Amino acid sequence: MRAALRLFAMGGLALLSACAVIPAGGAGGAIAPVATTAGGTALFAAQGVAALPISRDDAAGALTAFVGSCGWATSREDASGLTRPVDWQVPCDAARSWTGDPRAFFVTHFETVRVADGKAFATGYFEPEIRGSRTRRPGYEVPIYGMPADLVRAWPADTPESERQGRAPLGRTDEFGNHVPYYTRAEIEDGALEGRGLEIAWAADPVEVFFLQIQGSGRLITPEGDVVRIGYAGQNGHAYTGIGGVMRERGLLGEGPGKYSGSMQGIMQYIRENPQAGRDLMRLNESWIFFRELTGAGPLGSLGVAVSRENSVAVDPNFVPYGAPVWLQLDRPEANGLWVAQDTGGAIKGTNRFDTFWGAGEDSRLIAGGMTGRGEALILVPKGTLARLRGQ
Repeated sequence: MRAALRLFAMGGLALLSACAVIPAGGAGGAIAPVATTAGGTALFAAQGVAALPISRDDAAGALTAFVGSCGWATSREDASGLTRPVDWQVPCDAARSWTGDPRAFFVTHFETVRVADGKAFATGYFEPEIRGSRTRRPGYEVPIYGMPADLVRAWPADTPESERQGRAPLGRTDEFGNHVPYYTRAEIEDGALEGRGLEIAWAADPVEVFFLQIQGSGRLITPEGDVVRIGYAGQNGHAYTGIGGVMRERGLLGEGPGKYSGSMQGIMQYIRENPQAGRDLMRLNESWIFFRELTGAGPLGSLGVAVSRENSVAVDPNFVPYGAPVWLQLDRPEANGLWVAQDTGGAIKGTNRFDTFWGAGEDSRLIAGGMTGRGEALILVPKGTLARLRGQ
């Protein structure tokens, strides 16, 4: 779908120049030293949508994805501080009945904003296909767990009232009645959840299960050839640790003898060739993902709607409104074009950080596993948003 956009890979970045600065908080607002939301950083009014080289096919896919996001955008608070639910009502109403050129829809209803310096970093994710079984059998011994009932949010008793702000942490109640952190990856692998009937399926390969958790959804292919689709149900409350970064710090990734590619494929190769060190490495990521079986369209993103190949992108919702179209112009031309913010992830944090979705299948695995793109990003927001942020 994005092949036509490759012609613009060299010259497209020039479109992002000549911008007008909008300080956070309006024309006279102060810019926070460390921004925690898009509303706390500098915003730049960029070139109009008409100047972007959007192909018709690209716009058509993004329009379909955008319509699917409207239920969220028009009813939920935008954590980024850029938009309000009412801002999305007009473009969403128009999108549902749009029959003309899909490019004209985005030109008519949106303007672009660059958050901070607009320098984007994008990775890729996909829907893995791994060997699995609904029942435990020889060769299928790795449990895939559903959500445990004892995983709850609560404040530890020793947390002062003054510090109880935002959402309470995830954890469990121990034998003494105290709220404590939930089991880590290592504890779960060592059997902390065994015997509770939480298994929704069994997989053949623990390494594939680890990367399945990173992707957040996938397809289990049974020995009989059946396909069982599973998706994200919850997380154990422990922070995500990217093992690729750990390997890079240890000098294991790069070029030369004894080093491995920084792609997903290279990391998996290291783990398989170094089983004990690889197991220890995976356990540094204490985050554990729980799954549920999916029976409808999917996989589902954070908005509860199905994400689609080359249309859906995961974002940090503190910096990009859920449901917003996003224009990416990267040094990986296959990822250039128009995406829609429909998902998030534990590693997707900060300004202009994106994770592009590539669907299922072997080509998806290859593209997503090796995707590291750098370039520029523009957020498309409903027309009138920038004037409101300026205080006009």
